[in-house]
Amino acid sequence: MEKLDLIIIGAGPAGIGCAIEAKLKNKKVLILEKTKEICQTLRQFYKDGKRVDKAYKGLEGENYSHVRFEDGTKESTIENFESLIKEHDINIEFSSEVESVKQDKENFIVTTSKNTYECQNIIIAIGRMGKPNKPDYKLPPTLTKIINFNANNVQNNEKILIVGGGNSAAEYAVDLASKNQVCLCYRKDKFTRLNDTNLNDIESAANQNKLLLKLGVDILEVEDENSKAKVKFNDGTFEIYDRIIYAIGGSTPVDFLQKCGVNVDDKGIPLMNENKESNIKGIFLAGDITTKNGASIVCGLNDAAKIISVLK
Repeated sequence: MEKLDLIIIGAGPAGIGCAIEAKLKNKKVLILEKTKEICQTLRQFYKDGKRVDKAYKGLEGENYSHVRFEDGTKESTIENFESLIKEHDINIEFSSEVESVKQDKENFIVTTSKNTYECQNIIIAIGRMGKPNKPDYKLPPTLTKIINFNANNVQNNEKILIVGGGNSAAEYAVDLASKNQVCLCYRKDKFTRLNDTNLNDIESAANQNKLLLKLGVDILEVEDENSKAKVKFNDGTFEIYDRIIYAIGGSTPVDFLQKCGVNVDDKGIPLMNENKESNIKGIFLAGDITTKNGASIVCGLNDAAKIISVLK
């Protein structure tokens, strides 16, 4: 398991700024980015040629960080950060969505679909536009309350179908099986993405008949059957469930923060001290995720400078 001083989650301007500030202090740092490129918010939500201003929405315009940034366009801004990554030799693991964050004494264990890392500190620098992944087939709008993408709304003694083959799916299944009838459905015939602990837990629970595994089986259709979910599988069978939980990647920002154990207020804003540290010592927040409506790039860069200045 690779050991690091700092893991940064998110390769937008704030995340890149955090990495540069950390490198300047000789920290061993890694950025984990769930997509294939940096600056996804700019790429996805800014039209080509759109201006990117330092004084965005009247927010702070003075840059206190070590990272250069001036007014420009979508394209020049992305090019600037790509250049900074090369200049400072920033290590980024792309297509690496974080599945779990666990405390281990004074350190953290961060698990992605590809690897597991140990680090002293974490900075969450994700955007506010995240959404959970949804299946290709249509889901009945009448079942919105019982088709979920986390386990927040589960009641005891429900018949639950969990869909997915990653660590989140396995953890939901094992946890919920103590008070519910749980089936875990994964389209592949074996688990390939689970860490050793979750693999052992899920196999042990299945062997003790605490939960049902439906491996190598995919879902064809979900129908509303008297306000319950009738699920048709590609092996010719069907079952009726009180609830379906899709754990197939992606999450809202609030869901991701809760997965990390970070407390939020009633508006979904993480609770932080003056140094941007959350309720969990060693987990910090930077950029858009720290606000309700999004921060300027300069605000994200200044967050980076502030956080790195207080790291051990």
